[in-house]
Amino acid sequence: MDMLLLLAAALGFAWAKKKDQSERIALLVSVLSRFDIEKLMESLTDGYLRALGEEDAERQTQVWSYLEVQEQTLSEQFTAFAAEFATQDAAATRVSRLPVAIPYAARWWPSAGFDVREAFAVHARGIASVIENQAGLSPKRRAFTLSAELFLMQHTCHWYCRSKTVASARLLARHKTTYQQVLQSVSVGTRNAYLAMTGQSAAV
Repeated sequence: MDMLLLLAAALGFAWAKKKDQSERIALLVSVLSRFDIEKLMESLTDGYLRALGEEDAERQTQVWSYLEVQEQTLSEQFTAFAAEFATQDAAATRVSRLPVAIPYAARWWPSAGFDVREAFAVHARGIASVIENQAGLSPKRRAFTLSAELFLMQHTCHWYCRSKTVASARLLARHKTTYQQVLQSVSVGTRNAYLAMTGQSAAV
């Protein structure tokens, strides 16, 4: 009898977890699908590699100039996405700070989480700031910092849909970089706002 109860509890947990994550994914996709953000990210990543590998200085300058147009488009689209997502219901946009996924934890324990709408706003400002380049970064350094901003934004999407642990694992698998490295590579403004919002210390 005890085994049956444990099995029933395990099945119930798995069902609730899948339902919670499916709802989150569906909500994110419903808004994200209206934009070309993922395609632009892939195009920029490939473009940065092409620019960095270009030996001819004039040709490299041309590639950087071409990428600036895509960067601006990406920034505008993500800002619009963040504004659109900000209209979603607060109950559906909480993210649990727990390292593993527990079904609906962000709803029944809201103080242990943060609002992904606020996170997307932080990312939108960070991306726009790096692209504006008021800090006067070199093209190479600017590309490096913007890549980190985009990777952190992508990590937030996965954290919202799954969990922080899964998001960090996907970041490492896809981009060969750790969550900590990305946090250290984004702009100071983004890092400070992000850490304060997620309730983390600088030594995450």
